[in-house]
Amino acid sequence: MRFTKGHGTENDFVVLPDPDGELDLSAAVVAAICNRRAGIGADGVLRVVLTAAVPEVAHLADQARWFMDYRNADGSVAEMCGNGVRVYARYLIAAGYASAGALRLATRDGVKTVEAAATGDIAVDMGMPRCSASAGVTVSVGARHWPGIQVDLGNPHVVVVVDDLADAGPLQEAPMVTPASAVPVGTNVEFVRDGGPGRLALRVYERGVGETRSCGTGACAAAVVAAARTGADAPASYTVDVLGGQLSVSRTATGSVVLAGPAVLVADGELRLDQLGATGGRRR
Repeated sequence: MRFTKGHGTENDFVVLPDPDGELDLSAAVVAAICNRRAGIGADGVLRVVLTAAVPEVAHLADQARWFMDYRNADGSVAEMCGNGVRVYARYLIAAGYASAGALRLATRDGVKTVEAAATGDIAVDMGMPRCSASAGVTVSVGARHWPGIQVDLGNPHVVVVVDDLADAGPLQEAPMVTPASAVPVGTNVEFVRDGGPGRLALRVYERGVGETRSCGTGACAAAVVAAARTGADAPASYTVDVLGGQLSVSRTATGSVVLAGPAVLVADGELRLDQLGATGGRRR
C-alpha cells in the first residue's frame, strides 16, 4: 500500500491514495498505521477516494469529485478535520489529482471549499459554527473544574478559557466533561488562553487521539468562543498559537469560519500491511 506522510502545524497524517475505493480500512488497521512505535505514526489517516466510489457520500459526487475519508488514530471515524482537509488538498495537487486554486471536497460534514495555491498556506471555509453556552457543562482535570462552551464545527468541541495553558495539566487522559449526556459521541476539548487583541493560545485533547500539536477545528472553535465573549468589538480574525505553529481563523460576511495555515508533505513510501499485526487492507 502506497502512502504519503504530511502535517498541518504538526498535526500529522498518513495519506492513503485509494481512488476507486478498494481499501478495507478496519479500525485495527488504522490504529496500527498510526501507532508511533510499531507503525508509521500519525494523529490520523486520510483516505483519498473518489466521492462516487463511497456509498455514504455518493450523493455529493456532482458537487465534489474527491471525498476526504478521515479516521482518528484509534481507528474511529471522524466527521471533519481542519488541518487534515488542508493536507488532503495539498496531496491532491502534488499527486496531480487536482490543480491549484479553488477546490470543492466532500467530507462527512458536507462539501468544503478550499483555496489552495501551489505553495504556501491553504484556506478552507469550514461552514457555520453551532455554538451553545449550555448551562451545566463542566470540564474537569484532576481537582480543577471549568465551565465549558460547546461548539460544533462538523465535529464536537468543548472550549474552556484558562489563565495559563499549564492549568490543563499533562493531558495524558481525556478531560472529564459533565454531564456525559451533553457529549454523547465524545468531544474534543480546547483549553484557550487570551493572548491579547486578535491572538489566542491553544492546547487540545482530541477525541480518539489524545493531546495533539494542533487542531484546526479546535482553533476555529476557540476563535468562535473568543469572539462571542468579546462581543461587537471582536476582531475580524484571530491568530491562534498551537504547539506546532500558528493558524489563522476569520469570519466571512455570511458568518462562516475560514481556517488558514500550512500543509506540508514530508515523505512517500510503501506500507507493509503484513507486518502491522492487524488484519485488513486491499479487498480481493
